[in-house]
Amino acid sequence: MAAPDQRHIHNLLLKALPADAFDMPLADAQTIQLPLKHVLVEADQPNDHVCFIEDGLASMVASNAEDEAVEVGHIGYEGMAGAHILLKTDTTPNRTFMQVAGSGLQVSVEAFERVMKAFPKVNALLLNYVHCCDIQLAQSALANGRYNMHERLARWLLMCHDRLAGHDLPLTHEFLALMLGVRRSGVTNELHVIEGLRAIRSTRANVKILNRERLEEIAGGSYGVPEREYERLIGLPIRRPAKSG
Repeated sequence: MAAPDQRHIHNLLLKALPADAFDMPLADAQTIQLPLKHVLVEADQPNDHVCFIEDGLASMVASNAEDEAVEVGHIGYEGMAGAHILLKTDTTPNRTFMQVAGSGLQVSVEAFERVMKAFPKVNALLLNYVHCCDIQLAQSALANGRYNMHERLARWLLMCHDRLAGHDLPLTHEFLALMLGVRRSGVTNELHVIEGLRAIRSTRANVKILNRERLEEIAGGSYGVPEREYERLIGLPIRRPAKSG
């Protein structure tokens, strides 16, 4: 299969690869559809592939033996699923699956590891991405400990808005509850609070961003640090341009 043209790739990590390193990881890549709930990484099971997301939104979820679960990472077109492979471990207790359907480029772990050995600059770039994921998780812990629920919800909505084209976010209340680690009823109440501030309009399975600047004001300092770190290290902004119309 011929490698895709780098100019037409959406995934920011692939866009940021040096031109001479771009073709090799995609030589055996497959473009795949990623339906809702599609599992990209299963907990405690080895991966055959890593996936560079082109469209859609995946959640990395931590859970325990008591079936308690919370989202610990967002992955959209700025990232990849299976980044634990970069850290030389074949499994992770975290599960990654699609919360908003999309598509991606799937690369075998064998081919991916060959690229890491052949191109130290690619390895360094992707380790910078792992660092950005760590910063995202650290900032989530900070938000959980120091910010109110509606501020935390505004932060998560901004993160989704960054990764999805357009202003309509197909997010259910159940998903938002998982993201924040709270009951669904609590999310519904906080959505009403943010609606009252004229930043969003919420329905059962959709949140429409009406005023991003207002949403950023609500999120305050809980939003922005991982996004700035990503742009500094990867060289491209996470915020996805909205579709016209």
